[in-house]
Amino acid sequence: MSTFNLEIVATDKIFYKGPCEFLVFPGIDGEHGILANHEPMVAAMQAGELRYTTDGTVHEAAVGDGIVEVSSEKVVVISDFAEKPEEIDIKRAERAKERAEERIRLKKSEKEYVHSQAALSRAMARLKVARKNMHR
Repeated sequence: MSTFNLEIVATDKIFYKGPCEFLVFPGIDGEHGILANHEPMVAAMQAGELRYTTDGTVHEAAVGDGIVEVSSEKVVVISDFAEKPEEIDIKRAERAKERAEERIRLKKSEKEYVHSQAALSRAMARLKVARKNMHR
């Protein structure tokens, strides 16, 4: 299978840099798949599960909001965060989810509501990836 160069960059680290056979990322309008020689594009990414294949092995990560740029040279994913399933602290993510849900229920201000929605999305992305990989 053909490969392309992939860079997954989080705000605090380069998560992955190397060859990739297939990338699936959570777009704001559903999942998007990228293969080698994909048309150039820029897409918004929302918090969720990202999957990429290297040497026939599928790797998963929880990612935050960000963008994906596909060019003829490479694909660059820029995200608020990127974490491997084994890096996710499930108890911490559950507490963050509960706090965000409580803040949403209180609806103190529009700004706080938006921040709480974002926190909830991040927590849900982490929990989805971590729990999925617990059962393997």
